[in-house]
Amino acid sequence: MHTGERPHKCLECGKSFIQKSKLVKHQAIHTGKRPYKCSECGKSFTCRLTFVYHQAIHTGERPHKCLDCGKSFKRRTDLVNHQAIHTGERPHKCLDCGKCFTWRSSLATHQAMHTGERPHKCLECGKSFIQKSKLVKHQAIHTGKRPYKCSECGKSFTCRLTFVYHQAIHTGERPHKCLYCGKSFLRRSNLVKHQRIHTGERPHKCLDCGKSFIYRSNLVTHLAMHKGERPHRCLRCGKSFKRKSDLVKHQAIHTGERPHKCLYCGKCFIWRSDLVKHQAIHTGERPHKCLYCGKSFLRRSDLVKHQRIHTGERPHKCLDCGKNFRERSNLIKHGRIHTAIHTGERSHKCLDCGKSFTRKSDLTNHQAIHTGKRPHNCFDCGKTFIMRSVLLKHLAIHTGQRPHKCLECGKSFIRRSNLVNHQAIHTRPYKCLHCGNGFHWKSALNNKRRSPVAP
Repeated sequence: MHTGERPHKCLECGKSFIQKSKLVKHQAIHTGKRPYKCSECGKSFTCRLTFVYHQAIHTGERPHKCLDCGKSFKRRTDLVNHQAIHTGERPHKCLDCGKCFTWRSSLATHQAMHTGERPHKCLECGKSFIQKSKLVKHQAIHTGKRPYKCSECGKSFTCRLTFVYHQAIHTGERPHKCLYCGKSFLRRSNLVKHQRIHTGERPHKCLDCGKSFIYRSNLVTHLAMHKGERPHRCLRCGKSFKRKSDLVKHQAIHTGERPHKCLYCGKCFIWRSDLVKHQAIHTGERPHKCLYCGKSFLRRSDLVKHQRIHTGERPHKCLDCGKNFRERSNLIKHGRIHTAIHTGERSHKCLDCGKSFTRKSDLTNHQAIHTGKRPHNCFDCGKTFIMRSVLLKHLAIHTGQRPHKCLECGKSFIRRSNLVNHQAIHTRPYKCLHCGNGFHWKSALNNKRRSPVAP
């Protein structure tokens, strides 16, 4: 191990090994011999130890038990790996960046990020991988093999771990529970990521601007902003995307596939997440509640955005003028104003009259003038609207709902803009620099400026 000597060489392919037993196992690849056969299911194995572990699937035997939590394992190595969760021990340290790992195999995989080494190559298409397990999963694309079949629904899988996670859908098992809020997860990795919401940990930092992220995937997407990189390209129309998930969503436009169907109304969706959100309309479920005002939301992200109304937080800052926004989408829209000022660009053009717009949504609203379409219908009075946002405001007339409340006097309003205007009565925010007088509204200050100065 220390000298690097590998005396046992395979005569078929030239690969060398430290131990003779490893060479014997390897040679089975060339000979095709699998001497260990399971009498239960007929599956064969090259290695006796793998055969023994396999038999435990049929017997249900898990002889290795954790004394801390009582969880049992088929293999002793799995127990040792599990115990590191309780001890917190991470003995394997990366010499390049200082990151520590519980297992040596995880360190070896991590180090490939620094070296760029991808030793496992697919002989079919030439694609290379850091881990052998990733190569095996990839090869299933070429072979079409899906050896793991669910007895409940008949769905097949290329990867055993994906199969195990799938089975939990039928059993409802979520063994990994958050100690902060009680939420449970199928995978421990998802629990670890979730807990960062409570701890505030953001381990993935951008070296260009210093911004930190909870998830590495978000950092990767963010880095594409600095590089201007859009590596995922649609082969049908040539459009490129920063994220692969966005490309997959886009491709559904071309295929027309909508595999997720609502059992209540029959509406179909491209994404399961969209179906889940839609079904809440039928069930009335709104699990995310605001602690300030009691308002509930379908999505946690909507709750986070809403709470900024109470906290006053505006985390998204424009680098051109310093203006802050509650939502990133509003910052993006605002950024187009600066782009249009400097370049004169209005990329969204109406084909009917030639008028151009900075935003696509403005073009869509404008086109309704030509088409006469008013797709948003009020079920109470039959009135129709071009925009859904206008319909929502209109519905408040029928429901009597006034969600925007003034904290100073308790008066409520249908629209937030009316609340903002009302709050000026209490504050007088617009001040004249010449006479020092304050005004409730900016229009009143402008009128005062335009009026002739008294002699």
